[in-house]
Amino acid sequence: MNILRTYTQAELSQPELIKFAFGSAVVYTNKSPAKDTPNEDSISLIGLDDKTAVFMIADGLGGQPSGDAASKIAVNTMEKSVSQNPDNANLRDAILDGFEKANQNIQNKTIGAATTLVAVEYQLGSIRPYHAGDSMVLVTGQRGKIKLQSVPHSPVGYAVESGLLDEDEAVHHEERHLVSNVVGSEEMRIEIGSTIRLAKHDTLIMSSDGLCDNLYIDEIIEITRKGKLENAAKRLLELARERMLNPQTGSPSHADDLSFILFRPHS
Repeated sequence: MNILRTYTQAELSQPELIKFAFGSAVVYTNKSPAKDTPNEDSISLIGLDDKTAVFMIADGLGGQPSGDAASKIAVNTMEKSVSQNPDNANLRDAILDGFEKANQNIQNKTIGAATTLVAVEYQLGSIRPYHAGDSMVLVTGQRGKIKLQSVPHSPVGYAVESGLLDEDEAVHHEERHLVSNVVGSEEMRIEIGSTIRLAKHDTLIMSSDGLCDNLYIDEIIEITRKGKLENAAKRLLELARERMLNPQTGSPSHADDLSFILFRPHS
């Protein structure tokens, strides 16, 4: 049975549980508590059949015109591309085509708008990530081992990857929100990750930067690696919101739109 859940400019009060034939996901999205303008994040979860899905998050660039419109265009364009792929035979090509068409559509329909976009395909127990920007993909095992972590397309993200900055320096860096690769740009590039097989108790975490700007990676892993997904999602939300609203010395804090997807396979 096909499942399509789309959240654009959404303001969820609590995380929502979505059950697929092959696993369960919990989704949350809401605008920054520090602003009155719409949520610029968009989320989509597409269950194409009983063994195939695509999950995606787009984070419209704050401070740019029509960031919310850009993220909506990105997920809607991607939905159309993957949903029109006969028998899901060439899902990789459909996702790449979705990125390219979203990039062109944003340039054609908006003035100066842009968005990040991260997508993960799920097929027969394996995943592959695709991204442009600094939205995150992370996979952790039940014991906390990192099996996959995307590199943000940003000067600070590259500095962490190269060892020039540690995580604590990065979350407090004054240029941490500069993004060097976005959908809506003539220079957009798509990073394709390796295919990995999910073990039964592995957890896939996808998020906009509102999560990793307020929690360290080790904290995200510790919260999500075991226990019920619904409880993990509530704890992520509570801690991120607490740090946004009540900054504490030594802890990351940045009020921002917050969106994430947590997913675990059934087997």
